[in-house]
Amino acid sequence: MERKGLTRIHGNPLTLEGAELKLGDKAPAFTLTDNDMNPFSLGNVKGKVVILSCVPSLDTAVCDLETRRFNKEAAGLAGDIIILTVSMDLPFAQKRWCAAAGIDKVKTLSDYRTGEFAAAYGVLLRELHLLARTVFVLDKNGIIRYIEITKNVEDEPDYAAIIKVAKELL
Repeated sequence: MERKGLTRIHGNPLTLEGAELKLGDKAPAFTLTDNDMNPFSLGNVKGKVVILSCVPSLDTAVCDLETRRFNKEAAGLAGDIIILTVSMDLPFAQKRWCAAAGIDKVKTLSDYRTGEFAAAYGVLLRELHLLARTVFVLDKNGIIRYIEITKNVEDEPDYAAIIKVAKELL
């Protein structure tokens, strides 16, 4: 499946590839790679409210800002809310970036091996082979309760709305 024009870069429309998820859908299972090259699956956060932040690359300005902001927000959230940031960056690069940025509350995960996450969540940017800036909020049963695909890859998501929804799901 493909969807055109839901997001843009520098004003140019991009194509999203993969499944189109909707509110109320069960979040697709995934296995990604953590910063220590270990598998990490959705099952690892079973029973938690999950903020799933998809970003193109941590080594870009807006992704850096977004992940730092979520790390700051996470410090004030209940332990039943977990924030995961997913990108196509190599786990080594994610680990280096997290250490340099002081990221200790957000868990970064990589979809570099197969891109299965990108396809299952419908967030693969065909033109860039990177993830679209998208945020999903999953309830404790893994049901999608919030989806935001930013209109422009350069835009930050609506942090207040995301945090509000996550808190309401506790």
